Amino acid sequence: MPNINESEILLEVRDLDISFHTRRGEVRAVNGISYSVLKGEIMGLVGESGSGKSVEAYSILRLLYSPAKINAGSIIFNGTDILSLSEKELASIRGTEISMIFQNPMSYLDPVFTIGNQMVETIRSHDRSVSRASAREQSIAMLREVMIRNPEQLMRRYTFELSGGMCQRVLIAIALLCNPKLLIADEPTTALDVTIQSQIVQVLKKLQRENGMSIVYITHNFGIVAELCDKVSVMCGGHIIERGTTDEIFYNAAHPYTQMLHRTTPRMGAAAKEPYLPIKGAPLDPVALPEGCVFHPRCTSCMEICRRSLPPETEVSPGHSASCWMLVE
Repeated sequence: MPNINESEILLEVRDLDISFHTRRGEVRAVNGISYSVLKGEIMGLVGESGSGKSVEAYSILRLLYSPAKINAGSIIFNGTDILSLSEKELASIRGTEISMIFQNPMSYLDPVFTIGNQMVETIRSHDRSVSRASAREQSIAMLREVMIRNPEQLMRRYTFELSGGMCQRVLIAIALLCNPKLLIADEPTTALDVTIQSQIVQVLKKLQRENGMSIVYITHNFGIVAELCDKVSVMCGGHIIERGTTDEIFYNAAHPYTQMLHRTTPRMGAAAKEPYLPIKGAPLDPVALPEGCVFHPRCTSCMEICRRSLPPETEVSPGHSASCWMLVE
């Protein structure tokens, strides 16, 4: 990886290892991953369901609870290890320094209270010196920022009166109310149709450009990655198996898993006879991860060494690396 000035790094995850202790055994969800996010940068975290993306994201805000356990590693945010903070210190960071957009807005917006009430209380929970009138004005302004028409009217409505796309915009507005330095977006457009997805992505691009915040965007949709992200980390079986700039991952993917993910993505303009190739086999059982490369049971290029040993991370080009034995001389 290229040398980076430490003052430019906002978030650095080092050798993070997370597991869940269950009746079936130890679920190895995240296995010693490392990455960094620069100030003002958007990083895409890509992989199939069950690859460990969301577990890793929740750990940044320490939203994992028993039976989850962080076995090793550190999460350095703005020079401070989040894993070493007390609950009181952590509360001063959640929502203000780091915010999160969750997958299903209906699960995180309270149907009992109006949208306005929830937004006002979000602001005042972090700063009681802000009056309700001022908090209401800030909330209306943020709803306009996420391109909601008639925000004054929406402030009086309840969650069940809104569409999924509108709820997602409200959730984005709530996440950005306190101008965070880092936004974690956990597949925020998964349940939305493609038109609304595009609108949400444009909103995030606009707000990121205006506020200069960093974003960790979790998805399995390469189309969104191409539209939004500066760089990409590809996860499989709790490991980061390839990383690089968006262009490198799209046009020069080196790992067979990344290449197969590309081939499973429908493309506009593709020839009618071009086959749609799903990845063969099922995602790995995290209770019984195989020895060697985590992708070898499903890899069409598997060699004997792939079954025995975990491949080292190999540089493909400056800023682009992958963990595959075919790249090792």
